[in-house]
Amino acid sequence: MQSKKQSLIESMVNVVIGYMVALFSQLAIFPYFGVYLPLTDNLLISAFFTIVSIIRSYLVRRLFNQKYTLNPIADMPN
Repeated sequence: MQSKKQSLIESMVNVVIGYMVALFSQLAIFPYFGVYLPLTDNLLISAFFTIVSIIRSYLVRRLFNQKYTLNPIADMPN
């Protein structure tokens, strides 16, 4: 079973990678739709969604971890 700390670290690494992808995507896609923002605004927007993503990812991980520890016998292979 994964500890809460391990869940948080995994989620954060995953989200940092996602942050970089999102930031570069925003820089490429926003102008296509006529949205021109300074880099600082793009960084702030990405940071906000990164925080939301860390929380979401952590909670989903803990939910799945709890689900599989509630009934370990039912999850055993035949």
